Amino acid sequence: MKVKLASNYGFCFGVKRAIKIAESYENSSTMGPLIHNQDEINRLKKDFNVGLYQNLKDVSDDDTVIIRTHGIPKDDLKDLKSQNAKVINATCPFVTTPQQIVKKMSAEGYSILIFGDSTHPEVKGVKSYGEDQDDVHVIIETEELDKLKFKHNKIATVAQTTKKKEKYLEIVNTLILKNKEVRVFNTICDATFENQDAARDISEEVDVMVVIGGKNSSNTKQLHSICKENCEDSYLIENDSEINDSWFKNKNLCGITAGASTPDWIIQAVVNKIESID
Repeated sequence: MKVKLASNYGFCFGVKRAIKIAESYENSSTMGPLIHNQDEINRLKKDFNVGLYQNLKDVSDDDTVIIRTHGIPKDDLKDLKSQNAKVINATCPFVTTPQQIVKKMSAEGYSILIFGDSTHPEVKGVKSYGEDQDDVHVIIETEELDKLKFKHNKIATVAQTTKKKEKYLEIVNTLILKNKEVRVFNTICDATFENQDAARDISEEVDVMVVIGGKNSSNTKQLHSICKENCEDSYLIENDSEINDSWFKNKNLCGITAGASTPDWIIQAVVNKIESID
């Protein structure tokens, strides 16, 4: 099977940075999964004995704790720092930015609107920086704006770093038409833009598409959604074990892209397996 890789794919700056930090602190543990890729988390455990904490009560004195790329809620970070553990913050700088924007704009009397998944750890962390939690609103669809009641007549809005820019623009445009003052901050990271644009381009020229990444990864799911718009036969897998030979029957060219948390060694294994299919 002939394979073509997208022009941009795979590890973003924030994930590369977090992996390097984790590799530098053997025998440490991360607060929540470091990234949304279980295979890479397993590698860090095997090669560097990097463990995983799911909540603060698991932390013991003198532990080394690494904050995941998506960040954690403000109060959790404060509580963690108050313990005797050594805290290493691997939160992606592109995630830290909306946290600080929400903190600043909330203090200046703005109602806050976040475009993102309310259950996503990144969004939970960003939301926690609002001074009035009752006036920090999270939506995923434009239609949800009709149900919101802002406490102020001025609104500041940020987006989850991995969301579609087109959807954010739609929400922002609707928001501007309905409110007197709207401060818009483009917090979707450049790597997300580039990977999404590259996925869109390659999905227009292939007849089967494979997206590699964690099933619970927001940016990977977005890539899969974009590919499906142009190539109906688009599949989301976490590694080469999920490849089904029947996907490639009567197909000529397979496009491949990968989420921001997908390491090169997983991508290469997928490429090798697909290229070996007759």
